[in-house]
Amino acid sequence: MSGPAALVVPAVKKHTATVIFAHGLGDTGAGWMPLAQNWRRRGKFEEVAFIFPNAPSIPITVNFQMKMPGWYDITTFNDLQSAHDEVGILRSRDYFNSLVADEVAKGIPSTRIVLGGFSQGGAISLFTGATSPLKLGGIFGLSAYLLLHHKIADFIPAAQPNKDTPIFMGHGDADPTVRYPWGQRTAAALRDLGYAVDFRTYSGLQHSADPEEIDDLERYLLARLPALGEGGAAKA
Repeated sequence: MSGPAALVVPAVKKHTATVIFAHGLGDTGAGWMPLAQNWRRRGKFEEVAFIFPNAPSIPITVNFQMKMPGWYDITTFNDLQSAHDEVGILRSRDYFNSLVADEVAKGIPSTRIVLGGFSQGGAISLFTGATSPLKLGGIFGLSAYLLLHHKIADFIPAAQPNKDTPIFMGHGDADPTVRYPWGQRTAAALRDLGYAVDFRTYSGLQHSADPEEIDDLERYLLARLPALGEGGAAKA
């Protein structure tokens, strides 16, 4: 993709795992770097490298074709689940698959890679993770929704390698942008496809993240990417 290079917060000990975090529409990877930096200050995830990709600047239909960072075009906010820029979605899916492949090439097992994001970034992460040809360590979406829900089954590999990969979803019940029922329907649709989804509701939360949600995400990541210790070998 033609966006700026991804930002990386490297592991401080032996690199045994990676989290790839995708930002939302109009944002950049830098907007979410404080998340990893806070964990660093608290001595968390010392074996984990955090990658914060930057979306390319593209025309966005709902914003009068103004260019801004986006993983795909959005044609309406009335029902994001029905606004499908399939070409853009598949292009971004391929990009995120390439990021995963790059980490595997460095020696990180795919089962020690977690893919997730917020809003539009969460949506592309859920889609990419559910359709990934590799078994991932985890998939998460914050204030997210399901892309190409009418045909996502066509993109899922026959072996469905992530059928048992725990998926974490967090959503505020006061979200005016990615409406709460869309998040609920996304979790239900993924479960219907056989995925294991933990959907958490945050009372009064609008289209953002809050400390309770970040704490839940931290616990999820700790469970999915436990430290292996100095010299510990990551297993595929």
